[in-house]
Amino acid sequence: MEKTPKWVDVALIPLLNLLIAFVISGIVVLLIGEDPIKAIKVMVSGALGSPYGWGYTLYYATNFIFTGLAVAVAYHASQFNIGGEGQATLGGLGVALVLLAFPWPHWTIALIAAMAGGAIFGAAWAAIPAYLQAKRGSHIVITTIMFNFIGAAVLNYMLVNVLRPRGSMDPATARFGPATHLPTFHDFPLVGQFFSKSVPANVSFFVAILACYLVWVLIWRTKLGFEIRAFGRSESAARYAGISPVKIVMAAMLISGGLAGLMAINNVMGEAHRLVLNSVEGAGFIGIAVALMGRNHPFGVFLAALLFGFLYQGGGELALETTIPRELITVIQALVILFTGAFDNMLRAPIESFFVARANARKEA
Repeated sequence: MEKTPKWVDVALIPLLNLLIAFVISGIVVLLIGEDPIKAIKVMVSGALGSPYGWGYTLYYATNFIFTGLAVAVAYHASQFNIGGEGQATLGGLGVALVLLAFPWPHWTIALIAAMAGGAIFGAAWAAIPAYLQAKRGSHIVITTIMFNFIGAAVLNYMLVNVLRPRGSMDPATARFGPATHLPTFHDFPLVGQFFSKSVPANVSFFVAILACYLVWVLIWRTKLGFEIRAFGRSESAARYAGISPVKIVMAAMLISGGLAGLMAINNVMGEAHRLVLNSVEGAGFIGIAVALMGRNHPFGVFLAALLFGFLYQGGGELALETTIPRELITVIQALVILFTGAFDNMLRAPIESFFVARANARKEA
């Protein structure tokens, strides 16, 4: 029995699923009385047609890379971490506390400290659901989604009662010192001339790319990564091989939470330069779709994050330049998730059968 070529699984099927999702989205746009061709042009122009659009697309993609990697690492251990929203929220709190604690002399030192703060707070917020799953059998989906709401409440309390500057009515921290501001694409040599100062994409995009590489090394080139994948494939077999379930669940979830917390170096440190309410803006949940579409592989997560960054930025321009509501982009995202996740086997089975039959026919000939 011949196997389906690898490129069919990793490229052809996701692209066809994506194409179907966009075709159905076009039909939805048509049904509400708008021109789908014009909508596509506006989205492409708004997200990719200028350095300004590219800057925002890459800014959003950076957020989604971190949260997508967070979901992917946990998924390899058979843990469905949907608490990225709360972990990124607490990561933002960690970043803010670190940056407000000292007068940092340079952004490079501040970035390292902020990364540590964001990762530690994000990992700590994931540790409690992980412990409850590993030791008490509490379902990771239930506990992580509950901690999303608890995290939002904790942030609200901290901003209103602890971190808000005296005399300010805005539930936000004081602004971080100028020395902590990350270089944006405008500040980069050679390409900086093409980006305006208002573009929020910054050096954390390259940190996200480095995180993709490090996650790949972790999962596919280390003993811990092998144990995570073995446990994710078969818990009983992993137990028989001497792999501790408690160790794997805790390790995978701590790494997952740390990655989600790292997102804050982009939106809190790199863009807002302070911590505000709802700074995560749903990126934790979008990370689930990014991981699903990227097949939980770091390179796939990177590509899927770019796609969702395009949808997010293009959708904003679509809402500004047409009468199409912003919520329609949520519909498009939902369709992408539906066809790349839930309906994945709808195309997979016939396509795989076709290639297997073709290979067998060639072999017989």
